[in-house]
Amino acid sequence: MKLKIIVSNQTNPFVNIAVEQHLVAENPSDTIVMYLWKNHRTVVVGLNQNPFAECDVETLLADGGHLMRRMTGGGAVYHDTGNLNFSFVVPKAFYDVARQFSVIQKAVESFGLSTEVSGRNDLLCQGRKFSGNAFSKGRSNNLHHGTLLINTDTVALQRYLKVKPSKLLKHGVASVQSRVVNLSELADITSENIVQPLKEAFCQVYGGTATERSFESVCTESVMKQSRDMASDDFLFARWRNFSTKRSGSFPWGEVEVDLDIDQSRDRIGSVEIATDCLNLAAVEQARQLLQGALLSQPPQIPASDNDGDTIINDIIALVYG
Repeated sequence: MKLKIIVSNQTNPFVNIAVEQHLVAENPSDTIVMYLWKNHRTVVVGLNQNPFAECDVETLLADGGHLMRRMTGGGAVYHDTGNLNFSFVVPKAFYDVARQFSVIQKAVESFGLSTEVSGRNDLLCQGRKFSGNAFSKGRSNNLHHGTLLINTDTVALQRYLKVKPSKLLKHGVASVQSRVVNLSELADITSENIVQPLKEAFCQVYGGTATERSFESVCTESVMKQSRDMASDDFLFARWRNFSTKRSGSFPWGEVEVDLDIDQSRDRIGSVEIATDCLNLAAVEQARQLLQGALLSQPPQIPASDNDGDTIINDIIALVYG
């Protein structure tokens, strides 16, 4: 097993995420990659999220920021150069979320802090979140990526992100700021001085010596084209502009909003989009396919299976027809 480290030298979010997608697609089966990167002022939404519901898009763009859609599930997060983002690109045979989390934890704990994994995808220090994580499966590699809040502008975070009251109530708090913490508040940590501890932790956890690959070497012509595609208006917004009916709910597996274009003349649901921070992308997509074109008078039936996503699908369909 080979270990490789790549550190981005720019803050363009679309280039950074396109490099990540290239790594997931092209990484060889005998190599584990840790990729570190920073973005200029950016709100990142999950693959299935409605940007207008998660972010004050107009204010963000007017302030010179970026909206970016990643290719994984989960919720919206805020990036600036006070964050450090990490990606683990791991062949399926070696993919181990607990092990990947331990790299981050070991690096942070080298500054004298204790950490814990919480819920679906968060890392906490002193009971407050400093890292949100998301996951996806590729053809031969899996992806685990996340954000480290180190010296993030929390005023800007609250300015741009829209947090649903149900989430705040669920966590028993009254603001975004009370739920998150910058690591720089707890120890002498910067987005620069944590890089070396991360490199060392990566090697220690996987028991090997890592080689570093230059960022320029992965910025191929196809990567740059993909970055432009991911910055396009169509990819970021077009799915969410025109819907006539909305349903929303909160479940143990996540928040969800279903946007429906109703064809009353045919007694059917037309277009369907499901905005959610759910991590099970396959279940969400199956629910969307079942709803699209379904009769208004009769809920679609879920094919019998032992799939763990059946609860999610049932909840979404019940939300629409309830």
